[in-house]
Amino acid sequence: MSGGAIDPEQLSRMAGMQMDPAMLSQMMQQFQGMFAGAQDGSISWDATKRQALHLANQDGLGVTDGQRTDLDQAFTLAGLWLSEATTLSPTAELPRAITRGQWVEQTLPVWQEVAEPVATSIADALTEALRSQAPEEMQDVVQSAGRLMRGVGGSLFATQLGQVVGKLSLEVVSGSDVGIPVMPAGTAVLLPQNFAELGAGLEIPDDQLALYIAARELASARLFRHAKWLRLHVLSQIGDYARGIRVDTDALEEMASRLDPTNPEELRQALESGALLPQQTEAQQRALARLENLLALVEGWIDVVTADATSRVPQLDRIAEAIRRRRAEGGPAEDALGALVGLRLRPRRMREAAAMWRAVGEAVGISARDSLWDYPDLMPTSEDIDDPAALIARLEAQARGEAPAADDLDDALAQLLREEADKSEDGPAGGSQDRDDDPDARPEGDQPV
Repeated sequence: MSGGAIDPEQLSRMAGMQMDPAMLSQMMQQFQGMFAGAQDGSISWDATKRQALHLANQDGLGVTDGQRTDLDQAFTLAGLWLSEATTLSPTAELPRAITRGQWVEQTLPVWQEVAEPVATSIADALTEALRSQAPEEMQDVVQSAGRLMRGVGGSLFATQLGQVVGKLSLEVVSGSDVGIPVMPAGTAVLLPQNFAELGAGLEIPDDQLALYIAARELASARLFRHAKWLRLHVLSQIGDYARGIRVDTDALEEMASRLDPTNPEELRQALESGALLPQQTEAQQRALARLENLLALVEGWIDVVTADATSRVPQLDRIAEAIRRRRAEGGPAEDALGALVGLRLRPRRMREAAAMWRAVGEAVGISARDSLWDYPDLMPTSEDIDDPAALIARLEAQARGEAPAADDLDDALAQLLREEADKSEDGPAGGSQDRDDDPDARPEGDQPV
């Protein structure tokens, strides 16, 4: 090894390969060229974007004037109806129809944020697996090659993520379709190419389906625009889950022992299948439960508001049930995303959350219901989803101007304040005064003459 470069002969011996050093040197030069963007050990997401856009734009179709006109009309009517079903105000940005490629470009920052902890974990684990298997005399070679091999894992992961996002772009019909806020807050979009395929499969008139989908998308956009904290709240909880992911190092070490850098197909297949991600830890399960409750609250509210807004649509029940079933089942691309990052975004409690929002709205009105999104600490809890009665009682008491009933936290705070008040009454000021009034308590030199 010279000047930090990799010695092909040493690397050949370390890997146990019987290969001419000149041939290996040429192979390594080609290989380093393939991953030139990751030579500093960081993960280059350019491969994700290239792969995703390649799949999204493969048909070369855009949005026709007719499609744009039809969806603009659906958005306009759905917006009017939605204003009767919620007090949350319309978004400032006009809803629009976009292409699959535009969806990829606008959502990639979120997919990268979701996937980065897993990509980093896999890249680090691959480097450590190679280091642990190399004999002591070869550690200098491994150290030199470490960043390159880290780039292998990261670049392969980035490419696989691009495959998943590209395939998702062929399935989603709106910006909120995947269940998490992948579009900028307050943005409402529909993908006409995928919408046409959805309608053909459901055998529902296109105009009725367009009204329902447009209303759902606008409801989501209004919610995330109104509750400005909500988007960060969702993504933070996804981050809490993703940061807890640890790669199955035993499986990766076994794979690294026979990894051929020029044909990393086995590593690619392992990434696709999720074989490198072990069972969820208890901490991850708790994080996932919190995330599922939050997503259920979001989806349940959208479901109720959309149903109220589109109550004039003749086949509303059929459309709503078809969309719920589609969301619950997911698709091949969502399954692939789950295998890649270990997270399947299916809000299992959406029906229960929708029933809670329905009960709250009927009891106290839509204004009081929607005000629960004003601040994070007003949001319903998992217990409220199970039994909305206590939440409704609190809201009804608030409407009557009654002070809310004290809970355990209020009682603990009141007790703490009482103890602090008692301490202040018996504090240094009071003690000093008592001593001054008592001649016997004065030091000897302070006795009056």
